Amino acid sequence: MHAKSPSLIPNQRSLFDIPDHIAYLNCAYMSPLLKSAAAAGGEAIASKMQPWGTTSEDFFTQSEATRSLFAKVIGADADAISFVPAASYGIAIAANNIPIGEGQEILVLAEQFPSNVYAWQRAADEQGAHIRTVASPAETPNGPDWTPAIMDAITERTDIVALPHCHWTDGAHINLTTVSKKTRKVGAALVLDVSQSLGAMPLDLNQIKPDFMVAPTYKWLLGPYAMGFLYVAPKWRDGRPLEENWLNRKGSEDFAGLVDYEDSYQPGARRYDMGERANFQLMPVTKAALQQIADWGVDNIAATLQTKTDAIAARATRLGLTVSASELRAPHFLGVRFPGGVPDGLLEQLAKQHVYVSLRGTSMRVTPHLYNSAEDVDRLFAALQAVL
Repeated sequence: MHAKSPSLIPNQRSLFDIPDHIAYLNCAYMSPLLKSAAAAGGEAIASKMQPWGTTSEDFFTQSEATRSLFAKVIGADADAISFVPAASYGIAIAANNIPIGEGQEILVLAEQFPSNVYAWQRAADEQGAHIRTVASPAETPNGPDWTPAIMDAITERTDIVALPHCHWTDGAHINLTTVSKKTRKVGAALVLDVSQSLGAMPLDLNQIKPDFMVAPTYKWLLGPYAMGFLYVAPKWRDGRPLEENWLNRKGSEDFAGLVDYEDSYQPGARRYDMGERANFQLMPVTKAALQQIADWGVDNIAATLQTKTDAIAARATRLGLTVSASELRAPHFLGVRFPGGVPDGLLEQLAKQHVYVSLRGTSMRVTPHLYNSAEDVDRLFAALQAVL
């Protein structure tokens, strides 16, 4: 039986509060909230004004429903999912639980986002291990190709491979299926920070089999700041959490029995849940955003965004700018480079024309979503031509 081909999604701008004159092509920085998510948040905030309506069951029901929904989006079971406030929190859980041999190596990428680096630096210092940084691969006519460089760097000395799915500066794609096979072959753990891909790029857990995988919700998951999810593989679900809170202990549903201290935890990855995970104000926002992503389908989102970034890439090339070929970049993410270097004041000049992108390193990140229109792209290139 053949898998169903992705369907292109029509423009969804009406679901967001984005004025017509704004060209917001910066989802990699921070997504706008859906109107439905904002409405859910408004109701949640209003409920805090009358807390007598909040019951003990509410500490569990909304979060468990959201946990299950996220698990469905990524193709996992709810027991695999933990709530975290940030990517760094999830990486710290991984670093605190994966043993590293003295003299062994932790593999990271050059210019990798710090949230998936700092915890490993501490772990290496404390356990006598080494950080091995994969240098940026040489540019090819099609753009940088990280996967072969990563494969060459994984050896018998590698204990942990800590990666993204695409590089945060320019969207360069990493073939995690290929990398994971060699990671397992040498017996290393695979820890993923998918902040810049989850929700916009398909990821096959059954093929990749990460040990830990984390993402905040405020980017491609279209959710709020200070909320995120951690996937934990079965072998790590009896580990040590970063904090000891009452909610993640067995039997915490019985408020009257909380003084009967319990050594055991809630099942699965729930032991790693952040304190106050019920998060009455942000949890409904997160759930509403996830529901919309589930309704659209990640495969469909990715296919649709690929058409947008391909069209932008073609126009950028005609303007004399440099972009990576489709096969070497994430479908939702475009890094644009300027042959003569980034023009001075680029972001400020574009913002004057109500065009919003990011600069990271030497790349201008153009990261559209389903709310972007052809008119947004026209505004981008009109503004760019004025600057160039």
